[in-house]
Amino acid sequence: MTLDDVPLFATLKNRLNYLADRQQVIAQNVANTDTPGFTPSDLKPFTVPGDSVASLPPVTPTMTSPMHMAGTQARPLTAKPVASPDSETTLDGNSVVLEEEMMRMSQARMDYNTAVSFYQQSMAMIQTAARRPGT
Repeated sequence: MTLDDVPLFATLKNRLNYLADRQQVIAQNVANTDTPGFTPSDLKPFTVPGDSVASLPPVTPTMTSPMHMAGTQARPLTAKPVASPDSETTLDGNSVVLEEEMMRMSQARMDYNTAVSFYQQSMAMIQTAARRPGT
């Protein structure tokens, strides 16, 4: 059993991948600040399938006996950029506003740091539970 088989860690991994992709899209927007006619894009908000804890991807069992039933593998989330024009457009048709892009980048970075912190705390909790009593 790997950490990807645990729904919490699978969701955290998908969230971290989503946030890394979002930072890349925002960086691409900033890089095209002076490109005529460029419309910035962003990713759709991250969602967990079904938006509830009960609908998290199932844990895939490891078959240690031929009597076990085969499990199913959860499909990874994919995020696709969508056009997301900022609040103003210049005369050359470019609608990137650096202030808005920097706010998006700051929010993505804070969300990323929060997810990493949650991942680390969850790992520490598992390590604590796996220790022998009295050590």
